[in-house]
Parts: sequence; structure tokens; C-alpha cells
Amino acid sequence: MLFRAATADPADPAALGPADLDRAAACPVGGPVPALTAERIRQELASNQFRPEWIWFAEGEDGETLARALWWGRADSVRPIALDCLQVRADVVDPAAVATGLLTTAHAAFGILPSYNISLPRDWRTSPALVDAVDWRREAASRSGLSSEIERLRYEWTPAAGVPAPTGKLIFREGTDEEFLDAFVWLSAGSLDLHTRNELRSTDPEQLAREDIEFYLDCPGERSWWRLAELPDGTLAGLAIPSATPYHRNVGYLGVVPEQRGQGLIDEILAEITRFHASEGADRITATTDTVNVPMAAAFDRAGYEVTEIRLVLESPPQ
Repeated sequence: MLFRAATADPADPAALGPADLDRAAACPVGGPVPALTAERIRQELASNQFRPEWIWFAEGEDGETLARALWWGRADSVRPIALDCLQVRADVVDPAAVATGLLTTAHAAFGILPSYNISLPRDWRTSPALVDAVDWRREAASRSGLSSEIERLRYEWTPAAGVPAPTGKLIFREGTDEEFLDAFVWLSAGSLDLHTRNELRSTDPEQLAREDIEFYLDCPGERSWWRLAELPDGTLAGLAIPSATPYHRNVGYLGVVPEQRGQGLIDEILAEITRFHASEGADRITATTDTVNVPMAAAFDRAGYEVTEIRLVLESPPQ
């Protein structure tokens, strides 16, 4: 079996030949886990968010396609950020083994272990076929180094949900880089976010705060959107980081400092982010939170955000 990237010309690894383009855009198998459409793949290639070197095939002895994996990154990413689509042909006897070889070979070429995001319906565990399809993907991901799992709810707001009016419970203002660094550090204490909790096992709060800030600075959103949330007397209550993806406006990051939690202030901060994006003409705002973060999920529900899918995130375990 051959595992290879979709680079048609060894002398020009960036060149994607017509045959490989057609192969990348065509889904060789069905199955209950949805594959990306050919149109979507071509759009991502055109926007430089898929690259020839990030599209990999597993081929049989006769050159037939047995499996396909497509990794995604931002238009300016040097290396892929996440595996977006993994398909193995339905007649392959051991799909986990083929997928493991494909992922392991690609990871070695990338020099990193990008996470794997599987988008699923909220009730996916009620479908035996879907559970089986997820299981072999989980197994392949784990064998190739992605043994840590987080399940997230993907939410979406549209104008039909309405725009919340300010209540005056919090005052929102711009802040300095130092103030935001301190706020990120403060918010990490007692966080229910699994990524934060996992990272704090090996990283001190200030270093994690710097990494989180760098992440949001690298997102399509603007630094000028960020706001500190304060009580009317000037006491810090939390922060609001409206952000964006390459596709939609996004909630980004929000939180309440430990001393002010349990008073419903998260609703006020989420409302501020919603108002900001709505004032900019957003017709869709996306957001995600871990399924175990019940208070945050409840805040999204109260604000009229609707769950559109479950996102199963498989990644390398924290060091």
C-alpha cells in the first residue's frame, strides 16, 4: 500500500495535477460520517486553506484510492491546523489500519500532530452505523498519536434569535495588552474549559494566557474588538473577545473572574459579543463550548444560540 500527498510533479511539489485534483474532490466512499462536497473542496483549495501537500491518499497496488484525508489551515498557515475529512472505502476490511497508516505517514511529513475534528449530529450515539464509523476513526487517530478527546457543542446565532439590549449591569471598555494578560490569567483559575485545564497541567497560567492571546490575535477578528467587562464601580468582572473564522463571525473567548461567578454575568458578556457582531451586520455568529461546560452551554441556550452539531476533537495528549 502506498501513502502519498496529492503532489503530481516531484520536481514541483506545490503543483496539483488535474487527476489528483479530481481525486481529491471526489469522495471514494459513502458512510454515515459526511464527507466534504467536491464544491467545498475546490473552494478551500482556491482560498489556500487546503493545499496539495495537505491532501493525502492511501492507494492499493493497482493505484486505486482506498482512503483520503484532507487537512485544513488558514490561508497564511505554514502547516495544517486540523484534519477536516477522513474517508476509507467501504469495502476495506480494516479501515482503522489503513487510516492509521495514512495519518501516521502524513504526520511524519508535517512534523506535527494536527488535531482531528469530526462533525456529528447531536444524537449521533443513537445510530449504530455512525457509532461504528466514529469508532474506527477514533482508533486510527489514537494509534497515530491523537489519543486525547474533547467533545464540543457547536452553536449558531442568527438574527431570528433577536439582539439583547444592554442592562447596565456591566460596563465594557477597551483595555491595554497588560490588562488583558492579567484578565486571561485570572479567568483560567477554576475554568471548566477542558483545553485550559489540560494545558495548565504543564504550563503556568501566564504562559497559557500569552498563548491564548496570540491565538486570538492570529484569528481573522480585530484586536480593537476586545473588551474588558467591569462592574459599575470599576471592579473587573470578566472579558469579551469577539472574533471571527474564515467563514463567519465568532464568539471567540469570554469569561467571568472567579470572584464574580454564579451571578449571571456570563449572560451579560455573551450579550455584548452578540450585540457587537450584530451591529457589524453579522447574519450568523458561531460558537463552541465543551459538553462538560454546562454553565456556558446554558448561557448559549438562554441567549438563543442553537446547537447545530457535535464536534468531536481528537488531539495529542497534554505533555
